[in-house]
Amino acid sequence: MGDVSSIGASIRSARKDAGITQEDQAHLAGTSVRTVRTIETGTGNPSLRAVVALSDVLGLQLTVR
Repeated sequence: MGDVSSIGASIRSARKDAGITQEDQAHLAGTSVRTVRTIETGTGNPSLRAVVALSDVLGLQLTVR
């Protein structure tokens, strides 16, 4: 579960650094604010598609190890 929390924390940090609200990011990624919140807190079960969309908005690259 640590990796999920780490991904969410990275997305949240990048979003804040970019000065984007959760609402703005949700709109740009085509997701809901609830999905953004779920990913950032590492709760729920968001789709991989949603995680990738939020990452793309911020210019983040997901890497599989």
